[in-house]
Parts: sequence; C-alpha cells; structure tokens
Amino acid sequence: MSATRPRALYRQANFYITLLLLLLLGGCTTSPTGRSQFTMFSEQQMASIGQANFQQMKQEEKIYRHPATQNYVQCVSNSLFAVSGTPGNWEVVVFDDDSPNAFALPGQKIGVYRGMLKIADTPARLASVIGHEIAHVQARHGNERASSTLATQMGLSLASAALATQDGSDERIMAALGLGAQVGILLPFSRQHETEADLIGLDLMAKAGFDPRESIALWENMRTNASGSPVEFLSTHPGHATRIRTLQNAMPTALQTYEAALRQGRKPRCSAP
Repeated sequence: MSATRPRALYRQANFYITLLLLLLLGGCTTSPTGRSQFTMFSEQQMASIGQANFQQMKQEEKIYRHPATQNYVQCVSNSLFAVSGTPGNWEVVVFDDDSPNAFALPGQKIGVYRGMLKIADTPARLASVIGHEIAHVQARHGNERASSTLATQMGLSLASAALATQDGSDERIMAALGLGAQVGILLPFSRQHETEADLIGLDLMAKAGFDPRESIALWENMRTNASGSPVEFLSTHPGHATRIRTLQNAMPTALQTYEAALRQGRKPRCSAP
C-alpha cells in the first residue's frame, strides 16, 4: 500500500467524524412526548419535500371521487385538527386503492386509502387512524427518519474508510455492518415512531370527543384482517398484540381526557356514507 493511501483514508475518516459530531451537536430537538430527537433538516425543507411528493402522488394515483366519502373523512379529520394545536392548512385525500393503509407526509399532508375505510369502519376508528397520521407529522418523524438514515450512511462510509486494506474494503464486514445498521438502528427507530404516534393519536382522538376505546377495536380489526404478520424484531411496525397492549396501558388517562371533552360539548357528528 502506498504512503499516500493511508493519509487519504485518514483524511476521509477525519472528515466524516467531524461532520457527524457537528450534526449531532446541532440536531437535537424534543418530541411532543418529551423524547429527545436527532433532526438534521429544517421543518421548511421537510415540508417542501412532503408537499412536492404529495402533489406528485395526486397526479400519479387515482383519487376516490366520491363526495360523501371525502366529506366523511374530512369531517373526522377536521375534528382532530381542531384540537391538535398545529397551525397551518392540512390536506387530506382519499385514494382509490383497496389497501388498508394511510400515510402522512411533512407539510401537513395525509392520504387515506379506500381500503382502510373497511377496517376503520366507524368514525372513532377512522379518527384513530388519522390521529396516528397527524402525530407522525407533529412529532417530526419524517425528519428523524431521514436524518437517521443519512447519519447511518455517513457512519458506514466512515467504517469503510477505516476498514480499507490493500485489496480494498472487506465486503463481508461491510455487509455485516449494513445488516447491523438496519436491524440495530433503523428498524427499531421506526417502531419507536409508530408507538409514539399511537399514543399521541390516542390523546388527540380523546380530546376531539371520539371514544378512545375504539382504537383497540381498530387494531383488533387489523389483526383479524391481516394475512400474516412479520416477525416484530425485523419489522418497521410493532406487532398487533404489542400495539393493543400499549393502548390498553394508556387507556385510563385517555378515558379521563375523553370524559373531559364530552363535558366541554365535543361530540363529532360525522356519518359514514
């Protein structure tokens, strides 16, 4: 190995170490539940990306043009927005797809697939879904996910430089590092997001006057209709039983919030078509 190669590798490794330290020092925020977060991007950047992607989706995917259904989903959503404390203009679109799914993007964009309405078959169960998606946006989960992915990629580049030999990087070691990063960092991080969104969404639906116990009924429906659940350790989402248990543990507080909302006259009147 030439003398210049170790020096070049040292400079490359030093660059990544310095950059990672700067990012770690400058990217600390706090989620709505008080959890420390690592975010590398501004909310303006994330909102711009989310809005652009949502616009593209509306052009490429079929929108469900059924006014009664759209009005129903909007009614449930508006009830949640009213208690979310999140300023700005939310947009909710129903897509004509049989998948029992929904998603949220930074920039206050929410998509609900028509198939989800068969699982979330009451206004309160739909509120559980949409509250969960609002929570993802409020808690900056998209920012965290993008930040952790970029930081992990930078860390792997650093490891590649440090492990380089005369014949180049040991591909087997790098493959193991890639698996370790995926299982040890990225997937559990995403499960943490899902659990946090479940809890924030539970609080939102209770504040809006939707019975929080319906969130458990929703996940019972999801479990019944699931064709097969992946191993939780290798999944980006908690298992159905785990989610139900988490919601059950949080239910006493949610019921107190719900009863307070009813006393304040909050009782959404959204009728499924």
